[in-house]
Amino acid sequence: MEALVFNQRNTLSPLKGSLKYILIIALFILPGKLIQGQIRPQDLNGAELNAIQTSVPFLTISPDARAAGMGDLGAASTPDMNSQHWNVAKYAFTETKGGFAITHTPWLRNLIRDINLSYISGYYRINEKNTVSSSFRFFSLGETIYTGGMYTPFEFAVDAGYSRLLADHFSGGITIRYIHSDLTADGQETKVGKSLAGDLGFYYQNDIPIGQRNAQWALGIKISNIGTPISYLEEAENTPIPTNLRIGGRFEYYISGKHSVSLNTDVNKLMVPTPPVYATDTATGNYYVVRGKEAPESVLAGMFQSFYDAPGMLREDGTYSVLSEELHEIAYSFGVEYNFHNYLAVRSGYFHEHISKGNRKYFTAGLCVKNPIFSLGFAYLFPTNGQDSPLANTFRLTFTTKLGRTSEGN
Repeated sequence: MEALVFNQRNTLSPLKGSLKYILIIALFILPGKLIQGQIRPQDLNGAELNAIQTSVPFLTISPDARAAGMGDLGAASTPDMNSQHWNVAKYAFTETKGGFAITHTPWLRNLIRDINLSYISGYYRINEKNTVSSSFRFFSLGETIYTGGMYTPFEFAVDAGYSRLLADHFSGGITIRYIHSDLTADGQETKVGKSLAGDLGFYYQNDIPIGQRNAQWALGIKISNIGTPISYLEEAENTPIPTNLRIGGRFEYYISGKHSVSLNTDVNKLMVPTPPVYATDTATGNYYVVRGKEAPESVLAGMFQSFYDAPGMLREDGTYSVLSEELHEIAYSFGVEYNFHNYLAVRSGYFHEHISKGNRKYFTAGLCVKNPIFSLGFAYLFPTNGQDSPLANTFRLTFTTKLGRTSEGN
């Protein structure tokens, strides 16, 4: 009988020196798929370490202080300047004619001091039903030494969005995005990663009376980054971009004319094929799948397959549960926001990701001071395993400005 070696197939071909280091860090570590500290086998409870791997995961980093202060959520939170990232359809319910926001995020300060994410977003309401929007994000990985000298790897994404009020309480929106990932200097054995992608979002909100008070509830759904995969080497396999499904809900209670509190939640899942478990025939060196499924050629097919292609979680009877691992791929966010008369907002939240899929778990807190035109928001992240986490000391600072209220007061 042929001897078999079980492993997961490595899609990166061998690289040299700093190039290998840059690609591994940029693709699989820097933007958030981080194992928070040492994971003991007993902590996995039958699961295997099998985080989904994508290119350009900087697109999944929460780009603004408000959402970050509530545990990284925003599919159904009240519309704001940064709805472009969370759910473009929300712009149809904004109360101002337009506006823009600027956010700065020092990233992974515990590891490297000069990694930063910058984000600019804005919108303009053409009329009571139609809104256009745009955003630009720039991710700098800091200076890197390679054989030819110094180089600063960077990635950016620029997009344009359109949202429309489809009914009194329901809206939809689309976004088109160009992604550019330049991780190595000229002369290296790589190429610039490029992709064209799109988002699709829907949003519903409605008012309800509760006793003598008013309240509002909302639902939102968004599929983001539906687009072409990326490869950094001519002969390497393409790596999917982080296509993601996000579903959220909100309940907001108006305590009085000056005070309100909202409860928010999001669930999100990467719609990207889960890496299967391969067997290697030691005689021929050929791979074949023993659990899970090979990634299909089509992006759309891969999105659907992502709901049932996991290798499975080991049961006590020695069999594997695909459903259990698929459920582990769902991340959860919970957040609360208190507003005082549109002058002060206090936020808090929690983000949870399963130990086998990245193990990001953290609490968040945020504060925003504002007036009718400007606002300044701050958010801070508290990893559950303390200051040893690479995510410790992460903060975001967002400045926003408004361009006046809509004539219909919508």
